[in-house]
This record gives sequence, structure tokens and C-alpha cells, in this order.
Amino acid sequence: MDIPIVAGTISTVVFAVSNLPMLRKAMRTRDVSSYSLASLVMINGANLVYSLYVFTLPIGPIWALHTFYVLSCAIMLVLCLRQRRSSVVAATRVTRPRRRIRAEQASGA
Repeated sequence: MDIPIVAGTISTVVFAVSNLPMLRKAMRTRDVSSYSLASLVMINGANLVYSLYVFTLPIGPIWALHTFYVLSCAIMLVLCLRQRRSSVVAATRVTRPRRRIRAEQASGA
């Protein structure tokens, strides 16, 4: 193996291992409220476009690194969308009964 392949392999492993605690915590707690939805959408879009380049390269450490990055960013986006959707559903459940009560009070029922 030559030096660029060894360096690429080492950096891929270090990058992946350094991101595992963040992913583990996000998967365990399902709390990604500190992440920006717009940022996650843009990152995933950029990953899609960058994949067109990466996967034309010969198989090597960059494939592993990019695949890990694509999967981890996709997981974060899915968790963020689920959390926001559940927040909206919870808020809707809280506000609907109040609206009904106010409507009933206004109509004299």
C-alpha cells in the first residue's frame, strides 16, 4: 500500500469513530432539536451531488468515508423530521380541545 491509501484509511476510521458518539446519542435519545433542519437538508443535497463524483473514483477509503457520511447525515435528517412532525402533532392535540371549548363558550353551549 502506498502512503495516500494508508492516510486515507486512517482518516476514514478516525472520522467515523469520532462521529459515532453523536450518532449513538441521537439514536438513543431521538433528540436532535439542536440541529438545523435547513442545514441537514442542504448537507444531504450536497452529499447526493458529491456522490456523483466520489463513486466515479476507484474503490478506496473515500468510498467508505463518503458512504458513512451519507448514511450518518441521512439518519440525522430522518430523526430531525420525525421529531419536528411529532412536535407538530403534539401541539395540534393540545390546541384543538381549547379551540373547541372556546367555540362552545362563544356559542353559549
